[in-house]
Amino acid sequence: MADRTVVTQPHPLLSVADNGYTRWNTPEHRRAGFRSIRDIGRYGITLRAPRVRLLPKDIIHTLGDVPAVQRMTGSTMFCALVVLQDGAIAYEKYAADFAPHQLHTIMSITKTTMTLAVGKLVEQGKIDLAQPVGAYLPEVGSGYASATVQQVLDMNVVNDYIEDYSDPACSAFDSEVTFGWRLPADGGREQTIREYLCTIQSDDVTNYSGEMLYKSANTDILGWIVERQSGRSLRDWYREIAEAAGIEHSMYVSTDREFVPLASGGISLSARDLARYGALFLTGGVGVNGEQVGSAAFLDATRANPGTHRPDGYRYSNQTVTNGRWLAHGGYGGQWMMADPDTQVVVAFFSVMENRSASDAQYGTDRITLAEDIVAHLR
Repeated sequence: MADRTVVTQPHPLLSVADNGYTRWNTPEHRRAGFRSIRDIGRYGITLRAPRVRLLPKDIIHTLGDVPAVQRMTGSTMFCALVVLQDGAIAYEKYAADFAPHQLHTIMSITKTTMTLAVGKLVEQGKIDLAQPVGAYLPEVGSGYASATVQQVLDMNVVNDYIEDYSDPACSAFDSEVTFGWRLPADGGREQTIREYLCTIQSDDVTNYSGEMLYKSANTDILGWIVERQSGRSLRDWYREIAEAAGIEHSMYVSTDREFVPLASGGISLSARDLARYGALFLTGGVGVNGEQVGSAAFLDATRANPGTHRPDGYRYSNQTVTNGRWLAHGGYGGQWMMADPDTQVVVAFFSVMENRSASDAQYGTDRITLAEDIVAHLR
């Protein structure tokens, strides 16, 4: 029998195309890609709650007449919209090619898990927001060592990590190698998330502008601090959050090769499960079984905290976007989650942007308007 040479090639899904983006994140493949992160990424964990939070239906049909709802759900970018009020589904709509059970990446909405985890540890006296990161992570580099935990929470740190989605060579995309969403360039070494964090540098971390300096690396620093100060793996924190939310389908979390979760953007959920998760921000972090996965006092402080100023006029505070009433966050490419404790409303929205960079400031504002108009209609 003749010897046959085994031939391999870089995985096409994870390879960088000529435009600098991975194939799954190009406009023609992004819609499928955002629903298939657990099949695309090289590493991850899947979590499911033992007890599911039931969502009775109390449909408010007039929500479908709200102009922002009609506009956003009528777009070719639309995937799903679920609205909860007082724990019941008030409105639910899906695109023809999407289903209630399907998972979809929530990207940076994942960051709000650190609002819960850090808040709980602050309440327990295990994290001091005024302490520099280096006090908790002595191995970290100059990009974070002298920044306070509060500065990191508020996206208020100056360093050489750059998040500019119009530039496929920026740090945010380059770091995808660490959690298996793309391959290293030219067969280079694959760092872990935390090895990468230690390479970030700064001459002066102080932000003198007062404006939000959005850096996903900040959130992964917080995840590391949470693990260090709690003595528990970050995986265990995510298991606890999934159980507290009463997840029905599953919570998929992208990780690095050491199975450290990607706190900055690794979660995929169904739309209903994102709404279930959002409900934790209505209860002061109390889960379906009475477990405390956040801090009511910290969530109140998050709404009051001046944070940093966003271009849209809202504030970035403790890993959330807020106007002082609701707590929210967006996800790269078109997601939005808003929880309004005053009205007991949660809005969970999935869409997939179709332009090259999957980012657009006006569309970001439109997502906020959608959620605000829904809350106003239900008041």
